[in-house]
This record gives sequence, C-alpha cells and structure tokens, in this order.
Amino acid sequence: MPSIAEQLFWLFTLAIPIACIAWTVTHEEVFKEPRLFCTRKSIEGSTIVTRKFFYMLTCEYCFSHYVTILFIVLTDFHLLRSDWVGYIIGGFALVWIANIYMSLYGFLRIDLKKERIITGIEERRQKEQRRNVPPRTEKRERLSN
Repeated sequence: MPSIAEQLFWLFTLAIPIACIAWTVTHEEVFKEPRLFCTRKSIEGSTIVTRKFFYMLTCEYCFSHYVTILFIVLTDFHLLRSDWVGYIIGGFALVWIANIYMSLYGFLRIDLKKERIITGIEERRQKEQRRNVPPRTEKRERLSN
C-alpha cells in the first residue's frame, strides 16, 4: 500500500486530466455538436432514464464521475484502503478535487473575459479620442441637453 503522501500526490495529479476531459467535453467548441444532441435528448427523451442519461453527458459534475471511473480502471487508484472501499473513497475524492479545478478554471475564464472586454472598451475610447470624436457617453449627454 502506497504511503498517504503518495496517495495524495496521485489524487491531486489524476484530478487534473479528469477535470480537463470533463470540462472539454461539456464546455468547449470542439464537442459542441454532440453536446447539443445530448442536450436535445435530455429535454425531449421519451423516458426519464433517457433524459437523465443524456443530461449526465452535458453536466461537467456528472460527466466527471464517468471520467473518474475510467481513470480508476486505468490506474488502479485507491485512497486510504487497498480494498473496494478504497476505490469508492478515491473515486469521490477525485471527483471532488477535479470539480474544484474546474471551478477555479471557470472563474479564471470569466476574469480573463472581463479583462478582454474592459481592454476593448478602453481601446475604442482611445481611438475615438485620437480622432477627436467625443466618447459615446459624451454624445448622449450633448444630445440630451
């Protein structure tokens, strides 16, 4: 049985590709068409089992469970115990850490997007000033007076 330090190292390391795969499949453009198909099936499915199955393929939290199961099978990862209980504990721990990683990544993306928008507004303002055209807000103020 590996030491606790080694198990924790693998917990935080394996959660990275799990988070990456789950995020990519459920959010990125490359999987847009399959995701739209699954979203449609999760709404229009004829049975509750069909709707829930397809929903779990579009939710990053739900999908991370599937990816985690795959990684546990591939790596034989277990946490704290070397029996089947260790696989269950390890699986839920991997899902939890992977979802923390995805949340942090989501916050980072929002922050980067906000910065791009602010930069774009500032660049437009500077272009307008170089052309001696008052910024849009000043145009509105003059029109309202």
